[in-house]
Formats: sequence, C-alpha cells, structure tokens
Amino acid sequence: MPIINSVTGPIDSSQLGLTLTHEHLRVRTVEVATQFPHLYDQSKELQLAKEQVRAAGNAGIRTICDPTVMGQDRDIAFIREVSECTGVTIIAATGMYTCQNLPEPLRNKSIDYIAELFIRDIEVGIQNTDIKAGFIKCATDVQGVTPDVEKIIRAAARAHMRTGVPIMTHTHAASRNGLDQLDLLEDEGVSARAVIIGHSGDTCDMDYLSRLLNRQAYLGIDRFGLSVGMINEERPAMLLKLIQNGYHKQLLISQDYCGTIDWWEREEVQSFAPDWSMTHITSDVLPYLSSQGVGQDILAEIMADNVRDWFEHAMK
Repeated sequence: MPIINSVTGPIDSSQLGLTLTHEHLRVRTVEVATQFPHLYDQSKELQLAKEQVRAAGNAGIRTICDPTVMGQDRDIAFIREVSECTGVTIIAATGMYTCQNLPEPLRNKSIDYIAELFIRDIEVGIQNTDIKAGFIKCATDVQGVTPDVEKIIRAAARAHMRTGVPIMTHTHAASRNGLDQLDLLEDEGVSARAVIIGHSGDTCDMDYLSRLLNRQAYLGIDRFGLSVGMINEERPAMLLKLIQNGYHKQLLISQDYCGTIDWWEREEVQSFAPDWSMTHITSDVLPYLSSQGVGQDILAEIMADNVRDWFEHAMK
C-alpha cells in the first residue's frame, strides 16, 4: 500500500478510513493578517478548528484533506496542532491558490522553478518544518486559464510526475474549466485518475460532469452546506443522480468548510449558510442518500474507498 504524508507523519493508504477530502481549518488573507494582526484571534481560530474537527471525528471521520495553500495563508504548525489535539489524521497540501496572477517574486520564474517549490514541500517539508505535503492544489475560476494559472497547473503536473502525490483542483464549474485543467495536466503526462476536479458539485450540467467522468477523473462534490453555483438543497439530488448513473466510484464528497474565514464575520456565515459545518455530510447528506436507497456499500466507497483509490492510482 502507498505511504501518504500526513501532518503527524506517514500513514499507509489503508489507514485513511472515512475521509472528508476538502475542508479548511482556517482561511486568511495573508496581507491583511500580517499588517493588521489585531483583527485576528489566533487562540479563537484554533479553538474553532479543533471543535469542528473533533465533531467530525466523533461522527466517524478518520481523515481530513486540507487544501489550504499559498494564497489562503497556510500555517502548517496550526494544522498539525489541530490534528494532534483531536486525533483526526489531516493531510496538508502544497500548491498555489490564485485564479489570475502569480505573486511578483514568482511571475518571472519558470514552470520548473515553481514545481521545485511543490516538490520541496512534499519531499523535505513545509515552511522549514519536517511536515510534508500529501497532495497538490491548483485552481482556475471565472477568469479561466490565464498565463500564470497555466504555469501553476503545469508545475503541479510536473511535481506529481516526480513525486506521485495526487492533484486536487479548484474550478468554476459554470465555466466548465475542469476540462481545460485536464487538458493541461494530461499534456504533462498526468493520468486523470490522479486528479480530483474540485467544486464539480456547483453545477447540474450533466454533460459537463459526464465528460469529466468519462475521462476517468474524480469529481469533488465538495460544497455541501453552501449555496454556490446552486442552492444547497439541490446538491443531494444531483449527487444521487450521479450515483444512479453508475459513477459512484469516481465521487468524493466534502463541505469546503472553513473553521474560520476572514472574508466574512462568523455571524454572517451562520446567517447565509446555517447548515455549513464539518458534520453536515454525516448528519444530513448520508442519511438522505440512505433514505433514497443508496446502499451502505456504495456510501463506504464514496467516503473511504474512492479517496484511497485516488492516492493509490496517483502513486502507481
């Protein structure tokens, strides 16, 4: 079985168990946090992250993949502390979250230069620690594949080809740009079986989703609890349709939850997304699927087997 880097050390892929593949312990805007630290309460952020992860663990979740990377103020020591305190395995990412431009220090650097940054996170450690990344994150949004975004996607592909760790993307599903991502990744030699096309659950465009699935990519149906792209109440029915169409072996579900996110005040988040949490899937989505006749074997594939297969396909 492949060995996967978690924030508390290497684990065997057989140890993943029930997994949430797209959750953030904390998202901050680094420029604001650095210049105006009085706006932030680190101890409160840590408490809230621990509360959510512990609740997920109590609901049966064994592993969480946290795709927080540069552009979202990744703090690897913060992530490790949450994992150590809760007993839930957390797998951190390398990569970059930008949908348009690279930061100035990297804009004139080559694809291979950026790939080496990702490889260092995977093979040496993140932020001068010995904590290693277990997967790679890249992104496109409504801006599409800009020159800088293409550079990051190709760098992610090259880092994957060197290290074998899988790739997860952020997409703008309404723009169907998961297909563009796959084109670039496959051009660099990446198998679609090593890729999760994230935020695919933001659309009911079954032609688009089927095209991704037929190319053998995994779909991240990963914003349960949020009304982004579609209202939250539509997501379970869309997921059910994909399962009924026979695609359950390529689906991974999550909530894209943020323990804290500085885009909004906590009270604002609770007003527009009252169901958003790290336990919405276990408390609401899985019971709904079960009530619609989805068997426990299929639910186990979606929550456990598929993420293991994603890692194992990538690391072959």
